Amino acid sequence: MLYLVPTPIGNLEDITLRALRVLGQEVSVILAEDTRTTRRLLARYDIRTPLRAFHAHNEHAAVGRVVAELAAGTAMALVSDAGTPGISDPGFLLVRACRQAGVRVECLPGPTAFVPALVASGLPCDRFHFEGFLPHKKGRQMRLKYLATLPHTFVLYESPYRLLRCLTELVEVCGPDRMACLARELTKLHEEIATAPLAELLSTYSNREVKGEMVLVVSGKSEKTAHQLPEVNDE
Repeated sequence: MLYLVPTPIGNLEDITLRALRVLGQEVSVILAEDTRTTRRLLARYDIRTPLRAFHAHNEHAAVGRVVAELAAGTAMALVSDAGTPGISDPGFLLVRACRQAGVRVECLPGPTAFVPALVASGLPCDRFHFEGFLPHKKGRQMRLKYLATLPHTFVLYESPYRLLRCLTELVEVCGPDRMACLARELTKLHEEIATAPLAELLSTYSNREVKGEMVLVVSGKSEKTAHQLPEVNDE
């Protein structure tokens, strides 16, 4: 059995009781993207299950060995630094290999950054496109131009080091008045969720130092995102 266990994206209280049980009682090994980060979470809840590194740099080499151990009867959990494994984090290759080998995979529900950002943005979320991280170089402009044509909301992940570049490019391909939301430090003490036209977001964050991974939520091309709240009929 391989358990995919979501971990808090900021506030350590956001872990579920089931996740704590699986990590502390149901598995013999926890595969962690960064053992130092996961060790802090485990220490908070007095979980002493052994940790093993499983990250983007060793994923290809480690998959075969891990699947063999799982097939032999070892129960393991896979966690990323924050959020749900496989969502812009290692995990896909291992899950695919487990499925091909007939190893049971169970994914627990839990934290992921784009859902609270999307829902709290105030932008339409009945339909949306999750893009994750854009390519740094090859194919980046092609993806941006494609996203700009979508008729529904789309969601990006971005680092603070590339935030201004991303906002500048979004203004260029989507136009300065396209409504968007920047969410950062989600679930943490200094959580910030700012919804405004892209040009305004660019202006605001051009003069500020920001930390932590960002979620950018951008309205679709055909959606009319008014600056004011919709009228409410009290009758």
